Amino acid sequence: MLSDLSLTWLLVAFAVAGSIVVVASIRATALADIIADRTAMGEALVGGVLLGGATSLSGVVVSVSVAAQGDASFAFSNAVGGIAAQTLFLAIADTLHRRANLEHAAAEPANLFQCVMLLILLGLPVAAMAGPDVAYFGIHPVSVVLFIAYAAGVRLAASVREEPMWQPVETGETRRDDPADAADAHKSARGPVLVFAALAAAMGLCGYVIGQGGQEFVTRFGLASSLVGSLVTAVVTSLPELVTTLVAVRRGALQLAVGGIIGGNTFDTLFLVFSDVAYREGSLYHAVGLSDLYWLATGLLMTAVLMAGLILRQREGPARIGIESVLMMAIYGGAVAVEVLA
Repeated sequence: MLSDLSLTWLLVAFAVAGSIVVVASIRATALADIIADRTAMGEALVGGVLLGGATSLSGVVVSVSVAAQGDASFAFSNAVGGIAAQTLFLAIADTLHRRANLEHAAAEPANLFQCVMLLILLGLPVAAMAGPDVAYFGIHPVSVVLFIAYAAGVRLAASVREEPMWQPVETGETRRDDPADAADAHKSARGPVLVFAALAAAMGLCGYVIGQGGQEFVTRFGLASSLVGSLVTAVVTSLPELVTTLVAVRRGALQLAVGGIIGGNTFDTLFLVFSDVAYREGSLYHAVGLSDLYWLATGLLMTAVLMAGLILRQREGPARIGIESVLMMAIYGGAVAVEVLA
């Protein structure tokens, strides 16, 4: 569809699609906060499952569409590159929350559990890549395990939210997950849910345009698929997470901000499952290169640092942000340098 466009119009289509995704995500964040209050699901769970999944739709469409066209590296790097970029966004949001370190203020057992779940989900592709090159009906067995593990993890995260076995120590900077308007919490969630679903569909459609545009960049300029996937489409399709995180922090919905990033990242691991199904030339995990594995390792390392920050709950660190935020910025910066200079 985009192959016949001139470079100028290709860039315009790419920019418009990215802009629509960002604008839709801003509205979706406000609705997610309302849905969290009206359904009593809580900001961490709604942010991790509903908002995280919706803002990730454009990214999953990118990975699936390019995988179906045989570009395994593009599909893989778009998924894991997006996880690294979105984790970086928490560090950026930390710089805006001046009262205390964001990970300190947004203490929530469900977020910590989802962080552990994300490490497990990111470890499964590593096992697949290191294991035998097998595929049944074109699908690697690890993809099935990954999908089941995600579904089980979401269910367990809900139980952690409803019946936590431990509670974080509350300080003067801890932000509790209470409805902003007690009267509004008793209203129906149907309207916000329907609008939210329409916004999610729009983001998914724009994701297809972004994916096709990214492939055109690879073809026209001779760029590496891993470079475009990890640093172009992954970042563009991750912009909703940046916007929703910043908006949530400004609204004071800190659990929603942290939960949206971590939950979005756990959902992003399903990109690999869907891409493996769409990739018809065998196992997706054995069709990618070391540069793609490097971005997977980057995501693992940044997630581990984030989890350490959630446990440590440092009030203040360098430049009035947590030490974990400084480390995540450094790790991501190093990964970008390696990708560009390699």
